[in-house]
Amino acid sequence: MGREFSLKFNSFTITPGPAGSVLTQGNCEGTASGFGTVLGTATFVGGKSGSFSWCSQAFLDSGDQIAGTGSGTYESTGKHHWRTLGFHQNSDGGALISEGEIDLAKRSWAGKLFENS
Repeated sequence: MGREFSLKFNSFTITPGPAGSVLTQGNCEGTASGFGTVLGTATFVGGKSGSFSWCSQAFLDSGDQIAGTGSGTYESTGKHHWRTLGFHQNSDGGALISEGEIDLAKRSWAGKLFENS
């Protein structure tokens, strides 16, 4: 059973990338089940599909913090919608798989996290 996450992008930076590609970097904040408040940055390489990297900091209800990094792929699923699949490593030793959907018009990213054991 997966844990849910819900993030809101609060800014985007668009820059030239390698081999003529475009980098879309989005800063977001929100919540994830079991992780409390999450702040993160995702960098997407490509157009309607490509790869992304992720770096985040979770602020748990206990007062602890967990850093996370990861990477994955994304693809267009319709007008202004991207489906994401990611693999993440956390500073507490945990590993997760994420499945999500980005709505660029609403600046939202929501989905599920699964333990990767």
